[in-house]
Amino acid sequence: MHALDPIRRSDIMSRIRSKDTKPEKALRSLLHRAGYRFRIHSSNLPGSPDIVFPARRKVIFVHGCFWHQHSRCGAGIVPASRREYWVPKLERNLDRDRRAKVNLGRIGWKSLTVWECEIEKDPEAALRRSMAFLEQKAKRRGNR
Repeated sequence: MHALDPIRRSDIMSRIRSKDTKPEKALRSLLHRAGYRFRIHSSNLPGSPDIVFPARRKVIFVHGCFWHQHSRCGAGIVPASRREYWVPKLERNLDRDRRAKVNLGRIGWKSLTVWECEIEKDPEAALRRSMAFLEQKAKRRGNR
């Protein structure tokens, strides 16, 4: 395997989308067909969630398995070459994900992560998991 020159690598990297990815569009389509209405890419919430359900105070993040290091999937592997670049970069992504979820929780929002591989392998199962999350009622805190 040969190394890419910086111009070619830059061209390839510039084509990687952070919004409106195929898995994200697929899940949005399934949710919409199931009757859910939502907003997308809400920049006023921590982490700019991919799919936002304001009335429910719930969000769904659709994560790419490589970029967000899905531990249960073969795509979540750090490349062997240029580890000094990839390890810190991918760790920053994970740290940003954790902070976003914590900050969402602090302001009363619940979040779900749906992985790219889940949507690709079994879109209907990804939809059912998303719907179960959306239909969960908030636990009431009693005065005990």
